[in-house]
Amino acid sequence: MTANPRLTRGLFDDAAVFPPGLMPLPEAVSAHARHRTAPYAELVGPLVLAASTLDELEPLLLQGELLDLSVTCPQGAAQLPAVFAAADRLPVRLRGVEVAMPPQASVAEFFAALDTASDAGPGEVPVFVEVPRDSRGAEVVTTLANTGYLAKFRTGGVTAELYPGVAELAAAIALVVAAGVAFKATAGLHHAIRNTDPATGFDQHGFLNLLAAVGAALDGADERELAAVLADRDGAAVAARASALDADAVRSRFLSFGTCSVLEPLAELVDLGVVPDPDSEGTPA
Repeated sequence: MTANPRLTRGLFDDAAVFPPGLMPLPEAVSAHARHRTAPYAELVGPLVLAASTLDELEPLLLQGELLDLSVTCPQGAAQLPAVFAAADRLPVRLRGVEVAMPPQASVAEFFAALDTASDAGPGEVPVFVEVPRDSRGAEVVTTLANTGYLAKFRTGGVTAELYPGVAELAAAIALVVAAGVAFKATAGLHHAIRNTDPATGFDQHGFLNLLAAVGAALDGADERELAAVLADRDGAAVAARASALDADAVRSRFLSFGTCSVLEPLAELVDLGVVPDPDSEGTPA
C-alpha cells in the first residue's frame, strides 16, 4: 500500500486539555510546542482551548513565538467578542473559533447573533458552528452553505448517548458534502478504525473511516453505503481505501478533528501504512 501523507496533513487538532485526556494547561502548551517542532509536525493543527481558559494562557507563552490556537465557545456566540479581544492582545494566531448552538435557540436567532458577534473579529478567522443533533440540523447546514460559516460535528464524548450511530453520522456527512460545507469533528475519534472501547463498551467511530466516507460521498455514495464505510472494522481494508483517496478533495471537506493525544493516532497511522514512520528516513511531507 502506498502511503498518503497529504491526506493527514494538519488533521490532528491538539485537544489535550479536553476529556478524556484532561492535560493541565501548562503541560498542554509545552507538549504542543514539542509537537510543532517534531518530525511529524505537519500532521498537527492548532491547540484547542475553551474560551474560559484564555486568561490563563498569557504567562505560559514564550516571547517571540506565536501559538496557533482554535477556541471553543460552548456558551454560544456571546463569547466571541471576548475571544477576539484576547487573541488581539496575546501572541497567538487564531486559526478558528468553534461555537455551540444553545438548545433553546432557533436557527434564525442563533445566526443573527453569530453575525453580530463575528463583526467584532477579523473576517479571515474560520467560524465553526456545532451542528445540533436535533430537528434543527438540516436547516443549520443549509444556513452554513448560504453564509460561509463552517460545520462542526460531535462524534463522541464521555457518555454513550454522545456517540451518533453510523446511520446518523452517514446522514450528516451526506448533508454537508451535498451542501458544499466543510467541517471538523470533535470528541470520540480515539482510533483510526471503528472499534468498541474495552473500558466503556462504547462503539467508537474511526477517523480513517470518516475520511473514507467523505471520499465515498464525494463519489456519489448514498447514506446506506456511507454507513457501511463508517461501520467497517477491517483495518487493512479501511487503510487501503483511505490511502487511495483524492487527498485534496477529501481534506477540502473534512478539515480536522480534535484529539486529546497526538502520538496515539500517529502510531496507528504508521502501523496501518497510511503515513511513513517519522522516526525513519521517510517523514510525513
